[in-house]
Amino acid sequence: MEQRAFGNTGLNVSVLGLGAAQVGDNGVSEAQAERLLNATLDLGVTLIDTARGYGLSEERVGRYLAARRDEFVLSSKGGYGVEGVPDWTGESITRGIEAALRRLNTDRIDVMHLHSCPREVLERGEVIGALEEAVHAGLVRIAAYSGDADPLAWAVASGRFASIETSVNIFDQQVIELALPSATEHGLGVIAKRPLGNVPWSFPERPVGAYALAYWDRMHTMGADLEAARGGLDWAELCLRFTAFTAGVSSLITGTANPEHLTRNAELVARGPLPAEQYSALRAAFKAHDAGWLGQE
Repeated sequence: MEQRAFGNTGLNVSVLGLGAAQVGDNGVSEAQAERLLNATLDLGVTLIDTARGYGLSEERVGRYLAARRDEFVLSSKGGYGVEGVPDWTGESITRGIEAALRRLNTDRIDVMHLHSCPREVLERGEVIGALEEAVHAGLVRIAAYSGDADPLAWAVASGRFASIETSVNIFDQQVIELALPSATEHGLGVIAKRPLGNVPWSFPERPVGAYALAYWDRMHTMGADLEAARGGLDWAELCLRFTAFTAGVSSLITGTANPEHLTRNAELVARGPLPAEQYSALRAAFKAHDAGWLGQE
């Protein structure tokens, strides 16, 4: 598994990381979660990304990987959901981190994101200040922001964060010009979420009410231009290789409850970058049809 420098943070991360949302699903048994998490590290995946909002995910990471804590970079997200405390306040950050540390059964979180925090909250400075205090206290190693569009651009330009997490995929390309060059210039680590764009190709009909709807619409709008750029390549391989080797991306995360799926994704990423002409054609297909397509949360 290829390991990359995580910006200028001093950390290294695998090119493929685990998005641990499905680990927290009630439909996933404890035995399945334990098997998946340990198989992840055995595969050489050294970035695990979880969040306060991912059900049992933080607890299970803490339960099954505490003995292997030094083998991976732990990324989490918060700012909300702290009992008795208003969301997006300094106290919600401070108490949320303390609770996350308990759930994760660790003494530090390597990368802690403000999770889709609105720009007006960022500008007030209270939540960023509380996150920075946690860094100074040694509870968090890196202050980070997770989100898209205008709040992301503000976060990158602010100089207050050492890494970001944002949507980067064939159907979400605005960030490639609007934020990734600046993130690279500032030495930020970059975690690319949703590299598969919620697999819109898996829906034969327009999936009204499904999370993949926006990406399904974009895929079909790009139409023949996208299909020509695809060149017959398997959709998953096309998407993973596109995102993994987009300039500025440190690591991409994919979510699954199946170790075999994660292994397959690792094999696809290991095939390396797409041919330059194909990558350029995919960029052109997006630009030709972009109707102000903002990054999807």
